[in-house]
Amino acid sequence: MGTYRQRLRQVTAERGNLCVGIDPHPGVLAAWGLPATASGLEQCARGIIEALGDRVAVFKPQSAFFEAHGSAGVAVLERVLADIRAAGALSIVDAKRGDIGSTMAAYAAAYLTDGSPLAGDALTVSPYLGFGSLLPAFEAAVASDRGVYVLARTSNPEGGQVQLALGREGSVVQEIIDAARAFNASARTRAIGLVVGGTHASLGCDVSEFNGSILVPGIGAQGGDVADLPHLFGAAFEQVLPMVGRAIIGAGPGVPEMRERVRAFTAH
Repeated sequence: MGTYRQRLRQVTAERGNLCVGIDPHPGVLAAWGLPATASGLEQCARGIIEALGDRVAVFKPQSAFFEAHGSAGVAVLERVLADIRAAGALSIVDAKRGDIGSTMAAYAAAYLTDGSPLAGDALTVSPYLGFGSLLPAFEAAVASDRGVYVLARTSNPEGGQVQLALGREGSVVQEIIDAARAFNASARTRAIGLVVGGTHASLGCDVSEFNGSILVPGIGAQGGDVADLPHLFGAAFEQVLPMVGRAIIGAGPGVPEMRERVRAFTAH
């Protein structure tokens, strides 16, 4: 199977360096002419994979939009993850989990362990209960050859309140980046990635020596532009995985329209 990093490199070499967000919120469902129900959710989410599964390297289903429909929605998420695997693409479950002790271990068991129907190829996690609180997720990712993306410099402007605050050794976000780099250097696999938004004029942090994947949301509807990423990320650009959601899935349910949007975003 290979490590997550190896699988990511292989599939992006074949299909291009793009992650498509599966964000079936009510506005998207309405644009698709679908009801805001578990059935409408399923038609939209699985329709995205049916349309793009052979062209897109990575899909990122946002767990919240599935959880909003209760157990029926979570069951749809399980089927979506199975569809992504069947299409030969990778999945990043965007759940932003973060807790301590046995609770974090339970999240890791749900999203990063073989045999769990909710396990994707990677999971987004929040380090703001302390970077060390994520250790159960890191250990599970290494053991199962999956990945973990740690929220670092997020795309929302409010994030700077916490992320750019000064700690004992510089900014909070820089401490997170440096800790993630150190873990990757010592682990069997480079399982730890970062989430760094593509909406900023300047990142306000240094990712130039980071040794893992960097997921970059905020491209498209939030104002980020893939053409700006080489300048924004500099030496770390080769690690970047741009993520586009509404600017692609909002063109649905038309398959040619969505596929053309993918082509446009991977043409850079």
